Amino acid sequence: MPPQRAIVRPILLAASLLIFAPALSSQNEVPSDDVTAEVLKFTRVYGVVADNHMDPLDADRAIFDGGIRGMLTALDPFSAFFDADQFEQLKQFTQGKVRGFGSVLYVQPGKALILQTGQGSPSWRAGLGPGDEVVSVNGTRIDRLDLQSLVELLQKARSQPVRLGVIRPGNVVAQDFELNPAEVATPTVDKAFLLKPGIAYLHLTGFDIKTPQEVTENIQRLGGANLKGLLLDLRDNRGGVVDAAIGLASLFLKPDLLLLTQRGRSIPEKSFRTLAIPTRCDSLLVVLVNGATASAAEVLVAALQEHDRALIAGEPTYGKGVVESVTPLSENTGLALTTAQYFTPSGRSIQRPLPGTALETPERALASSPDPASAFKTDNGRTVAAGGGITPDIVIPATARDPWVTFLNQRGTFTSFASEYLTVYGKVARSFEPDAQVLARFRDYLSRQSTRVPEEYWGPDQDYLKLRIKTELFNLLFGLAVGDEVETRGDPQVEQAAALFSRISGLLKLSSPKSTSPAASKRPAR
Repeated sequence: MPPQRAIVRPILLAASLLIFAPALSSQNEVPSDDVTAEVLKFTRVYGVVADNHMDPLDADRAIFDGGIRGMLTALDPFSAFFDADQFEQLKQFTQGKVRGFGSVLYVQPGKALILQTGQGSPSWRAGLGPGDEVVSVNGTRIDRLDLQSLVELLQKARSQPVRLGVIRPGNVVAQDFELNPAEVATPTVDKAFLLKPGIAYLHLTGFDIKTPQEVTENIQRLGGANLKGLLLDLRDNRGGVVDAAIGLASLFLKPDLLLLTQRGRSIPEKSFRTLAIPTRCDSLLVVLVNGATASAAEVLVAALQEHDRALIAGEPTYGKGVVESVTPLSENTGLALTTAQYFTPSGRSIQRPLPGTALETPERALASSPDPASAFKTDNGRTVAAGGGITPDIVIPATARDPWVTFLNQRGTFTSFASEYLTVYGKVARSFEPDAQVLARFRDYLSRQSTRVPEEYWGPDQDYLKLRIKTELFNLLFGLAVGDEVETRGDPQVEQAAALFSRISGLLKLSSPKSTSPAASKRPAR
């Protein structure tokens, strides 16, 4: 029996005992509360189906997949029921930990390459690193598996001791490595480096309890108080723990500033403010966002925008402005239920309407705020848009890629070519730049893979092809962090966002020239 079925059964039996007892005492008795009345309707329907359906009814499946999930789906996209395994994963996520071996893998049908191993992880202690190819898992050869089978094999292997067959770069014979899974830290700051002297770049994948500390440590490592500016990249950051967003906002804003207010039907209205912390970052700040920036990330973005602390650039954010309360249930299961909306410092809601759900017409503003149709203002009087998501101060559209390079990326073509290139031609230096000869070899590789090269795309895509080839070569040779830096530096959105630092003062309408200095110890209230 799958774990989720075993979990539901005790819940179902307990509910049956509680529900049917009063029903047996008097069929005509009207339940005294709405909850009991509605549950009784469900049990009567369930009884008819169980007695009369042409096939025997799987009780656990009917309750778990049908009753519970169906009820939550009818409410909104964010409420969810977690079985024991899912609930444990959720708890690990909020703590920034996961059980496994600490490797980042590039996976395609029949192939798995190691791109990175976390320091101190089982993979790192075994000496595994970028470019190592996993060719077998517990005796099962990877080259015989399709993508789904390979992913399932790897997911199953991370929860138990495993024997990996690995071919090191430059070798043809596999070595065996015995690894035992362990709790591995999963940092939310996955990219951090200096774009240029005095300007740091940080990308955050999400928000967990360690995020404020990670950001602080990376800022200190890259220059601390000597930094002139920080480009904080929150693209594709789907949020996480709201307390982490509050802690991170406190790093950039003065203490006791309003960050958000939450309000729901069954919980009291509550406001959250910035904290007094030992270290603050006063560098000029540009925040890069896109349509996948959501939830706790939007809380931070809205606060920085409305207190005129940062220039927001990129594309409009997702628009998730609701609070999920997580309740532990019996059998180590859990329930995430949307219980409230949150509102920005100016009182606007960033929740976008979701037709067909309880959020079809979300509240647009706090009752004490101006009419939702009127303008919302930042501390300095700038108008900010309402109606769903955060609209950037400066719109920088993402570069649209043609269907051919999209296809190459989806196929993993660049990584496969880089792996073959290193095998045939050996290592490259960090000064390596792909030239016409490398592109010719790439085109020959495509031909051998029976991949058509459309002439209308080959010419215009030359710079992008060189960037992707260099990125994947550096991933395999020097690790994911180095490859990520190469790719980020070639990102047009990052390049344009980095050029905004010289314009921040005027665009945010700061009150005095002094406040634009990153080293200023006295700043206007934010």
